[in-house]
Amino acid sequence: MARPRIIIGISGASGAVYGVRLLEALRVLQVETHLVVSRAGGLTLAHEMNMTVRDLRALADFTYGASDVGAAVSSGSFKTLGMIVAPCSMKTLGEIAHGTGGNLLARAADVVLKERRRLVLMARETPLTLAHLKNMQSVTEMGGIIAPPVPAFYAKPDSLDAMVDHTVTRVLDLFGLDTGLIERWAGIKPGKDDPAVAL
Repeated sequence: MARPRIIIGISGASGAVYGVRLLEALRVLQVETHLVVSRAGGLTLAHEMNMTVRDLRALADFTYGASDVGAAVSSGSFKTLGMIVAPCSMKTLGEIAHGTGGNLLARAADVVLKERRRLVLMARETPLTLAHLKNMQSVTEMGGIIAPPVPAFYAKPDSLDAMVDHTVTRVLDLFGLDTGLIERWAGIKPGKDDPAVAL
């Protein structure tokens, strides 16, 4: 039986660690990964993580250049579970929202949308302009999911790695994949000293 496949796109927004951690988690889950990195994504990776694109490509099963518009992932006949862009810059979001397909990253996302597969964009920007919000609305209306990497403080993370793992786990939940990296929410159980008891 063939392994499931996911496309991972890494654009130039801050947060390259999310793309790296996704590749690591998917390798453990034995999901076949197809990686596309924009030029700006490579620059951000080097600055934030002291990693080269070559280091990053070693984490993926298959890699493609951003200008390789004839790659396997540019065709709807190449079956995948979908695609995650982690992180997703506002430039990449705009290209996806308007279907311009100017590079392989945007083209692969366009293919995922037209084939009605799952597209998750870990949009990374703040504050947001009206153009950003309208592009997010457009992608959502086409069936994509906007999933900004927002930390979950209720999980009481004790490190940056824990915060990243929680976000990565929640994104992979959208594909029915469980990383096993986090403790799942089980509700609050107030004790006698809990402020909620007095309410």
